Amino acid sequence: MACETELVTSADHTSRGVLLRQGFALEYVTLAWNVVGILVLAIAAVAARSVALAGFGLDSLIEIGASTVVIWELSGTGAERQRRGLRLIGYAFAALAVYLLAQSTVVLVTGYHPRHSVPGIIWAAVTAIVMFALASGKARTGRALDNSVLRTEGRVTMIDGILAAAVLLGLVLNAGLGWWWADPAAGYVLVYYAAREVREIFFGAPGTTAKA
Repeated sequence: MACETELVTSADHTSRGVLLRQGFALEYVTLAWNVVGILVLAIAAVAARSVALAGFGLDSLIEIGASTVVIWELSGTGAERQRRGLRLIGYAFAALAVYLLAQSTVVLVTGYHPRHSVPGIIWAAVTAIVMFALASGKARTGRALDNSVLRTEGRVTMIDGILAAAVLLGLVLNAGLGWWWADPAAGYVLVYYAAREVREIFFGAPGTTAKA
């Protein structure tokens, strides 16, 4: 019986080790993708004079910060470490909401019309696919590990993917129909979702928030 218990414990430990490696891999891919994205988006934004692309680059910075938090949290253990990790993710969501609100408002008020950007369209399209795939992987791995920080950061990645799709839609509609307002309008929808995540993290049910 003791041997069986030891074997089960060893198997559980091995399984958790595999899941942790998957979690790290997902975050390192997210981190690398967004570092490259900042460079690509900076060049595309300057060429097209696009506020949306420049803002999307700032969102990549937020995602880099969120991924760094998860890598830090996965490297240690303890409830307090998870609570601190969740708080930091909550701040990332808040920063994303503020950024989207400010960007969308400025674009709508000024009626700014960016130039067409083929590189921007391509990068936004590929980024949307990659972020949705990463978000799905983080959700599955986070559930398997029972890690709320990884699951929550996966929702940051999901919003990043939705934002990429919104930027893509705005760029396509602007290029095809001249609907310059499509991207900032979609931004307001994302503000709602980001704000909802902040509320859930800081003011949700006990045991699911980052409150001490």
